[in-house]
Amino acid sequence: MPRGGPDAPWWDRLYETDRPEYIDLPARATEAAKVLRGLDRFQRMTRAYRVCSRLTLAEAAGVERPRILELGAGRGRLTQRMLIDRPTARVTVSDVSAASVEALRAGPLGADPRVDLRVVDATDIDAPDNSWDVAVFCMALHHLTPDRVRRLMAEGTRVARRLLIVDGWRHPGFLAITPLFVLTGGLVQAHDGVISLRKCYSARAVEAMAAECPAPVSVRCRFSLPGYLVASLTAAR
Repeated sequence: MPRGGPDAPWWDRLYETDRPEYIDLPARATEAAKVLRGLDRFQRMTRAYRVCSRLTLAEAAGVERPRILELGAGRGRLTQRMLIDRPTARVTVSDVSAASVEALRAGPLGADPRVDLRVVDATDIDAPDNSWDVAVFCMALHHLTPDRVRRLMAEGTRVARRLLIVDGWRHPGFLAITPLFVLTGGLVQAHDGVISLRKCYSARAVEAMAAECPAPVSVRCRFSLPGYLVASLTAAR
């Protein structure tokens, strides 16, 4: 599956890359740590956590005490923002990295009674059906292969009424933000940021993968300012 979708034009296929990012290479832990710090600064500067919080809570509109599962939580900034925006929310904060979860447990989220911390693989979630109102996976879809994206879709819509996926919008024009990557995290951040932009899936690719999902799902994709792909998925009834 080309990242631009099954009918991606030739220029989009040239734009695509299979180069790994530092954060995907265990042997480059020093660079990866710098990238993650820079990414956190970038997302705070661009108000990404606020945008993702608003989008997530909109998926739980009408629910007084929404149960939310954050997948791939990293530093937990999104959950912190959601609990400010919706104090009645109950959030399960998860990451595939046990070290990341332990770091979260040692921080403010670990002492918050509204938060449950777990090690979770987003493509293989150990939880009953409909355990949450919303599952959210932000700014990480491009790290997954198409097969793992399909499993994420199947699992996310199984354990939650809605699965929200937010990632960068696929277009070469967004390479113009490369200087901002340098500003927030230096050349290592620019390295990973540019690769991320070139690996982002298009809306057409997300729709095609949803159509091939192991469990039937419905998907609605849209563009959100300043440059996000937003996909809302539910299990097909």
